[in-house]
Amino acid sequence: MGPEQRLELLEGGAVKRYLTGILPLAVLSLLLVGALFMMSAAAQNSAIFGRMYSLLLVVNILGIALLLGLILLNLWHLVRQYRAGVMGSRLTLRLLAMFVALAVLPVSVVFFFSIQTLNRGIDNWFDVKIEQALDDALLLGRTSLDAIKQDLVKSAHEMAMELESSSARTALPTLNYLREVHGITELTLFSQDGRIIAASSGEWPESATLLPDRPSDAILGRVRQGQDYANLDASPSAGLRMRVLVPVYSRDVGAPIRILQLLQALPSRYAKLGESVQTAYAEYEKLVYLRGPLKFSFTLTLSLVALLTMLIALWAAIFSARRVVAPIRELAAGTRAVALGDYKKRIPVTSHDEIGILVESFNEMTRQIYRAQSQIKRASREAEMQRTYLETVLTHLSSGVLSFDHRHILRAHNAAAGHVLAADIRTGDGSSLTSLAAAYAHLGPFVEAVEDAVRAGKREWQAEVVITPEPGGRRTLILRGTLLPGAKGRHGGYVVVFDDVTALIQAQRAAAWGEVARRMAHEIKNPLTPIQLSAERIRHKYLRVLPEDSRETLNRATQTIVEQVEALKALVNAFADYARPTQIQTSPVDLNGLVRDVVELYRAERGPSGLDVVPLRGAERESGRAENVTLKLELAKDLPSIPADPGRLRQVLHNLLLNARDALAGHARPVIRIATHVAGEGDRAQVELVVRDNGPGFPEELMERLFEPYVTTKNKGTGLGLAIVKRIVEEHNGHITAGRSADGGATVTIRLPLSQPALHGAPEASAAHPAPARRARGDQGA
Repeated sequence: MGPEQRLELLEGGAVKRYLTGILPLAVLSLLLVGALFMMSAAAQNSAIFGRMYSLLLVVNILGIALLLGLILLNLWHLVRQYRAGVMGSRLTLRLLAMFVALAVLPVSVVFFFSIQTLNRGIDNWFDVKIEQALDDALLLGRTSLDAIKQDLVKSAHEMAMELESSSARTALPTLNYLREVHGITELTLFSQDGRIIAASSGEWPESATLLPDRPSDAILGRVRQGQDYANLDASPSAGLRMRVLVPVYSRDVGAPIRILQLLQALPSRYAKLGESVQTAYAEYEKLVYLRGPLKFSFTLTLSLVALLTMLIALWAAIFSARRVVAPIRELAAGTRAVALGDYKKRIPVTSHDEIGILVESFNEMTRQIYRAQSQIKRASREAEMQRTYLETVLTHLSSGVLSFDHRHILRAHNAAAGHVLAADIRTGDGSSLTSLAAAYAHLGPFVEAVEDAVRAGKREWQAEVVITPEPGGRRTLILRGTLLPGAKGRHGGYVVVFDDVTALIQAQRAAAWGEVARRMAHEIKNPLTPIQLSAERIRHKYLRVLPEDSRETLNRATQTIVEQVEALKALVNAFADYARPTQIQTSPVDLNGLVRDVVELYRAERGPSGLDVVPLRGAERESGRAENVTLKLELAKDLPSIPADPGRLRQVLHNLLLNARDALAGHARPVIRIATHVAGEGDRAQVELVVRDNGPGFPEELMERLFEPYVTTKNKGTGLGLAIVKRIVEEHNGHITAGRSADGGATVTIRLPLSQPALHGAPEASAAHPAPARRARGDQGA
């Protein structure tokens, strides 16, 4: 993800948090509450109502629409979280529904009854009785004023009659007199054209002007036509007054008409009452006119207030539900993280109520789990290190190790155990010693020895058993067992350690036989030469002096002694070769070339021959005839050289060929096969030499002791051939095995390493130089 995308993502998240947060909704709600308050005030004032009500209505509608949009955005966000399965979304919607129900239902009930009460209250304002009372009050005021007006008109006519005979010079005293007599506030006499002839007033000293109040021309024109004028006149300075104008006719024929104006100030109480009644009536008429719009405006205002209240309640429900669910969501996320193995999870404590206590308890729990897990991991690492150490020791241990519980179920073993027991041992699948014996019959003695020791209840025991994993492959095992401690002092099972001492026993036997051979060679060889010389001297001295019949007897006797002495010397020499220490001399040896050289010594003059087929001289029968043997060579190409003593290897080949040839005596189609090839790879690569015949093979009863001295089936054999071969192979750090081939014949396999730092002879190795073929010939137990 690039920097631009990350920036867009962060900006989108910030905008989303801003639009769904508390700040914009709180500010908008406060503004709408203020606008509704102003709208309510405007509805009570007609002047403000006309100027600002529409604007405030539009502002409130737009604000409520914006608030509704923000709330819908929050609800859409909650629905998306619910559909996405976000933790806590279901609980948030449940709490939201509960809060909305608790807020909307009461507000709806209050709104319904408020609307009913408001409509009834407004209708009660315009009751018929109130309207009639206002009309009666207005009529009463008008009737009272009419009575005052009629009295003033009557007085005006009387004063006009008094002024008919007065002249311009006597008009002023007459006006003063009449004003005082009738109690008039101001009297003014105008000429026909509206000029002031005389005026009399009782308020001039207190008034700001000395001129009388002149009527309008329209009023003067009306009076000139002979009509009276009487009406109320409101003056800012004088208050409410009654103005009356009447014509004044002259007694002289043809004299112009004069006009008398009478201004009578009404009492201030009348003025206030009249003004109050008039104002109340005007306001009532206005309210009657605005009755429908007023009801609509109040209903609309109340509806907007109720809607705003519900929207604010809905927003408060969303915010409260989120605030309540937020710690629970974090707890759920924390528990899921803990379930997934994140024991470092901590939740911030935002409150000190029960939820905060729960969050603190969760944090304390995760801390304790983390500490416990750290201790467990540390203990597990230590146990793993100990187990690895133990496995490494057991893996590189040549002794076999088996561990089983009190029910004889195998729990642990090492690789050497399967190798020593020649069995595929598996632990963890419920295998027991009994099932192991059932699967591998040759392990019966082993399992029996273990079960006997377990039944005896010995803490430590030792036993020796012999198993036969394959025909002729006896193995002698030394077993040592120890009782394992269990929990609460109970039986914990056993561990059995066992070693294959077959090679050790064979080595001990070979060492014993070597010592016997050395002693026999030393003790027997010394008297053989005197015996032979004495027999030859007796023959030489008495053969010519004895009679003919005694001479033949002496000749046969001395000849027998000499031949038997020679046979004993050959036997002693063989013993000496087996027992004499040797120091081999290594050099690179071409094994294929060495095989061909040895084979050439036994090549027959007649018979089928080829590159890999050689006719060999067969062993002589008792009749004196010898059948040729077919030798087939299966030598690997490009066989690498090996470090070895060529003379010692030559002796090995001589012994194996002679044993194979002797075993094929009397066979109809005798065949010997010699094969070489490379076995293994890398540092474990070895050269393998296999000599195989189609004779009768090795007897089963001799397979265990085949490479021991004096083991033979020949009448004249010494039984040292294969023992010497084994000694020479071991001197070269090699390995030799013998068995039966598929066609029943004998097979001898020798493996020699391709490279090795040093080769040394065994303390009781064969002679350094090979003996002649006649002397080196061994016996194959066939």
